[in-house]
Parts: sequence; structure tokens; C-alpha cells
Amino acid sequence: MARVLYDLAGAEPERRFSPYCWRTKLALAHKKLAFETIPWRFTEKDAIAFSGQGRVPVLVDGERIVFDSWTIANYLEDAYPQAPSLFGGSACRAVTRMVNSWADTVLLGAVARVVLLDIYAHLHEKDRAYFRESREQRFGKRLEEVVADREGNVAALRAALEPVRVTLRAQPYLGGESPLYADYIVFGMLQWARCISPVPLLAADDPVAAWRERLLDAFDGLARRAPAYAV
Repeated sequence: MARVLYDLAGAEPERRFSPYCWRTKLALAHKKLAFETIPWRFTEKDAIAFSGQGRVPVLVDGERIVFDSWTIANYLEDAYPQAPSLFGGSACRAVTRMVNSWADTVLLGAVARVVLLDIYAHLHEKDRAYFRESREQRFGKRLEEVVADREGNVAALRAALEPVRVTLRAQPYLGGESPLYADYIVFGMLQWARCISPVPLLAADDPVAAWRERLLDAFDGLARRAPAYAV
């Protein structure tokens, strides 16, 4: 049976923008595991009801059904120990959990405050009411208000990336000499924005921008080939 990943899509089926799905796609590529993707939209809950929950990514690997990007990464590491390691060892896996938590609690909101309206513009019509209602409830204000100070929000995001920037001045990847899952976690956040927003998040001379370019080229350009803006 083919390995299948349910992957968040916009109105265009090929526009895939979920930061969590990008983490999983890069993890699968890192492990050298072939997979197919199925486009999924926010309101298509029935399509993934078999997983027992309502969010992507959902990975179907033979008889196994796994959801949540962090859970999928751990599953892939344990189920395919002979393939290249995503973490570089058990101690590094524990540290990567911190990177995962930092990205989800700091970077996610920082990126969202720049791109929320761009996401809305790219959604299928059937998803728009759900997205607006759920995100406005989460942020406590209208989408337009969340992104109103876009220049200031971009500056705040760049400041939030300072720990990544400092690390990349000392080594080519967060994982060291080559990328590991920690890289894919952070990269997924930037690829999320790149796939749906024309706003440049990074200065041209930022070490984070050079690192992002290297990851765009990784795995035969998996991420670079995706429909996206040239930012």
C-alpha cells in the first residue's frame, strides 16, 4: 500500500501551505521514504475522520495511521531506524522537542500576524467562514486588525528569529553540518508564509535567508517546486 499524507491545500489543490505538513514532508524526504499527498481543506473533516480527529497532517503508512507532526516525526524515527536519523540521537530528540515547542508558541503567532489575511485570500470559498471565525476567536480581533501593523509585525518576527540567526552564524544548519528535524520545524514556518504571502519576511543579508535557500534546494528542490511567492 502506498504511503499517503493528507496535506492542507488552498483553493488551488496544489497550493500546500501548512507549516506542520511541511515538517512532515521534509521528514519523510529525510528518511528517504516515498509518499503521495492528498489535498485536504479545513472543512473536509469527514475525509480524515478515520484518524479520530480533525487536523492534518495525517499519515497513512500501511496499516498505521498517525497524526500530529511531532508524533509523526517520532513514529518515523522509531519505525525506520535504518534510515537517516531525524534527531541524531535520543538526547538530541529531547532538545528538538524544545525547538518544536518554541516554534509552536513563538514563531507560529509571529508569522500569523503577518500572513493571516493572505491565507484567507488563498482559501477555498467553503473554508473561509470557518477560518475567519476560528482565527478571530483565537486572536480576539478581526483578521484585518491582527495584520494592521504589518511592518511592525515583520520586525517582531525578525526579532523572534534571533536565536536561529545566532546559531546559523556558527554552523550551516540547526542540526550542525547537515539538516535535522529541528531545521524542518523552523523552516516549515517560513515555507508556510512563502506559499501564501508576497510579504518578504527576511532581509537579503540575513543568515536565516541563506539557510532557507539551502533547505529550499534540499531533496531535489521539494520545497522550492511548490507554488509560492518569490520572497
